[in-house]
Amino acid sequence: MKRSMLAFALLAAPAFAARPAPFTIGGQGFPTLQAAVDSVRMGTATILIAPGTYRECAVQAGGHITFKAAEPGTVIFDGVTCEDKAVLVLRGQGSVVDGIVFRKLRVRDGNGAGIRTEMGDLTVTNAMFLDSQEGILGGEPTGQKIVIDRSTFSGLGQCDELPGCSHSIYLANKGSVTITHSRFERGTGGHYVKLRVPNVSITDNSFDDTGGKKTNYMIDLPDGGTGLIARNAFVQGTAKENHTGLIVVAAEAKTYRSTGLRVEDNDARLSPGDKSSPAFVADYSHDRLALGTNRLGPGLRAFETR
Repeated sequence: MKRSMLAFALLAAPAFAARPAPFTIGGQGFPTLQAAVDSVRMGTATILIAPGTYRECAVQAGGHITFKAAEPGTVIFDGVTCEDKAVLVLRGQGSVVDGIVFRKLRVRDGNGAGIRTEMGDLTVTNAMFLDSQEGILGGEPTGQKIVIDRSTFSGLGQCDELPGCSHSIYLANKGSVTITHSRFERGTGGHYVKLRVPNVSITDNSFDDTGGKKTNYMIDLPDGGTGLIARNAFVQGTAKENHTGLIVVAAEAKTYRSTGLRVEDNDARLSPGDKSSPAFVADYSHDRLALGTNRLGPGLRAFETR
């Protein structure tokens, strides 16, 4: 009697549902991010990522992949990099990163990043890069197109760990970089945005350096370049390593012509107590920049050429 009752109870008890796989492509689940990436091969797919904190990373070797958080801001990649580079090492034909948080990333060469782009166009939206050596790093010697929108870069950069610095964003290509509606704050070294590209569009962003330490420029175009820098808000902090300028053009080389670079309709201020008197735009190119009207606070000089 007891055996039959136990058998009945076991048959009647509801089965425990298997835990859903954290990474899915079209309803198919994968136990790790790398397994999901590998399944795409040279195809096109969206990897939907369930909310959670993950200590893993992935290398994309081909195809077009969208890495998408099921709920923006609830997917966190914490502390683990691939190839001693980044959480996402991208060598496909194209990549999109949407709604993901990257934090606490450090590697031996000082360039631990959320994203390392090495091949293919890249779009990043609704992402956060926190408390790491670097936010987004890389590029390729082609007409690569990179777009960064509605993202936050906080607690990034270093110049103390190795002879070279790292930055919130450091990108190089022969195409373009567009950065819109994003926030840069609390830098810990290097520049907030450093771009070695011929064409830039940096618009409608905020740069808050008041909590920064040992930071350098807000925007550095070390090889020159043209395009548009407009409708951004800048506040320069006092704990800087380099007070030369907020936007600096061609300080290292004149690889790209800077003629026609438009800098207009920006708002820039110094933090209270800052007596450094930097230039809003410091130009080393000697090309004819197209400087429009910008709203500058006390102590800021509009322009200087060197």
